[in-house]
Amino acid sequence: MKPVNVGLLGLGTVGQGVAQILDRNAVEIARRAGRGIRVTRASVRNQGKNLAASLDISTTSDPAELVNDPSIDIICEMMGGEQPALELILKAIENGKHVITANKALIAIHGNVIFEAARKRGVIVAFEPAVAGGIPIIKAIREGLAANRIEWLAGIINGTGNFILSEMASKGRKFSDVLTEAQALGYAEADPEFDVEGIDAAHKLTILASIAFGIPLQFDAVFTEGISKISRKDVAYANELGYVIKHLGVAKSRDDGIELRVHPTLIPSQRLIANVNGVMNAVLVQSDAVGPTMYYGPGAGSEPTGSAVVADIVDVVRAMSADPNQRVPHLAFQFKELSDKPVLPSHEFESAYYLRLEALDQPGVMADVMAIFGELEISIEAILQKEALLDANGVAEQSVPVILLTRRVKEGLIQTAIERISALKSVIDEVVMLRVENLG
Repeated sequence: MKPVNVGLLGLGTVGQGVAQILDRNAVEIARRAGRGIRVTRASVRNQGKNLAASLDISTTSDPAELVNDPSIDIICEMMGGEQPALELILKAIENGKHVITANKALIAIHGNVIFEAARKRGVIVAFEPAVAGGIPIIKAIREGLAANRIEWLAGIINGTGNFILSEMASKGRKFSDVLTEAQALGYAEADPEFDVEGIDAAHKLTILASIAFGIPLQFDAVFTEGISKISRKDVAYANELGYVIKHLGVAKSRDDGIELRVHPTLIPSQRLIANVNGVMNAVLVQSDAVGPTMYYGPGAGSEPTGSAVVADIVDVVRAMSADPNQRVPHLAFQFKELSDKPVLPSHEFESAYYLRLEALDQPGVMADVMAIFGELEISIEAILQKEALLDANGVAEQSVPVILLTRRVKEGLIQTAIERISALKSVIDEVVMLRVENLG
């Protein structure tokens, strides 16, 4: 059988990893795929030229040449961004080429359109590297857990945010200081908004939730909150209460709808996922038959992500001669069987909550606060009242921090409670709210 020809749209960090893996492990990969696989062409700017020459890969500065090249069977897109990646992928599909992409934003926002085009043309679009780098989480949910009804999943799916929170927890550092270091180390971009404000994680959660629950991709419906407002105080108080703060993507299937949310979350410190530190990723999946399973590994990097790309290439090569109607569906469920179950608005979310307020150090304050919780029928799990802090002159400040943990309740009620607590004359400064997930 003649080898399968692959074209790489981009020969940067991930593209180079793909090329190197396919070259280094060519014999082993051919044994798995049933035929040879070779990269014949790549679109490059500058950084991949030396590697391309050493591996005898033809290069061009025009990616459109690859998607229109009749000798190329599979296009691997690693350019990032929405355009021109979307236009190129749709053209590749139109030309009858299979596509593999590491572009989570593209799949989360335009995946429904891309998959429909691929289905009509009878080609495969694979996207394992788009979520959690080298962790085979998409295959695990879509194929390994195909016998299960997925109840919920929760993931640390952005390494930059996890590095920042890990450093704050272990060394008591400020958010801004750790962010600067993350940028110096190359973990965070010069503009870190996608990472620290949860947009990157929301892209990935959109994809995981669609595969887990069989719903269309709905990025715009994901509730997203970043970590830039997390303070050293809250990291320390959470630790005192037996919790660790992580930036989680959470998807839950309920009878009345689906929760899709990305936000800082208190997790009991004894949970395995609470001990995932640095730039590592992890996804915890709860399903009805097998129970809880966790998937851990590097969420980015040249060869970890390249490994996921090559795994998709092998899958595509194996399936190239199969009946298109019998291939694994893009979103795990047959396209006619996708559910119209609604994604719930944030006020319908259910969680436990961590609240921190600054209250004047005077009698009756806690009675007023507890009266509000009582009227709203919100149960309290724990209360931690700290001593008044000392100012620069060693004099006790007039306010004291009070930390409350609630039991599970709808978010709309908590927001009402916060509004009423904030209106008390004895409460100064903004009430801090973080969500708590026990993940049991």
